[in-house]
Amino acid sequence: MAILNSENSVVMIIDVQEKLLNAVFNKTSLEKKAEIITKSANILNIPVIVTEQYPKGLGYTIEGIRSVLPQDMVYYDKTAFSALENTEVVKALEFLGKKQVVLFGIETHICVSQTAEALIKAGYEVHVVKDACGSRAELEYSAGLARMQDNGAHIITTEIAVFEWLKSAKHPNFKEVQTLIK
Repeated sequence: MAILNSENSVVMIIDVQEKLLNAVFNKTSLEKKAEIITKSANILNIPVIVTEQYPKGLGYTIEGIRSVLPQDMVYYDKTAFSALENTEVVKALEFLGKKQVVLFGIETHICVSQTAEALIKAGYEVHVVKDACGSRAELEYSAGLARMQDNGAHIITTEIAVFEWLKSAKHPNFKEVQTLIK
């Protein structure tokens, strides 16, 4: 079992965009959990990589995520389902030098799954935050999670990620992060 370490983690947000979010079966919970993970990463200085699938047609990353990211945040456009097909995403990952990728987004069984597979093949330890993932159909969502787990991804929840990053109630940011969950 691999425990997350905030110093060795990068968060990768896959296509949490306006039109895609409106189509998923678990919109409300996905939006809330995606915002908690993003805010927690920001508080804990964990780098974030964000992709957008054809933003001209599908809209941009939702405001709840955009609002907590730096103004100069780079949003990586893509048309391939795997984010690693974008060489700029690969370069960003390599530059950061982190080995744990905390991954979530839309759609679980397509873009998240294909990105997870590419990350695993590239030697990354992948942690998929299932309550911050979504698909149009619950069956596809479940199948996507099972496939990623079969391929070696760790399936976790928002609270697992956050509390593994914190390690202890004595962490200097514990109270600030804890308030996001309550």
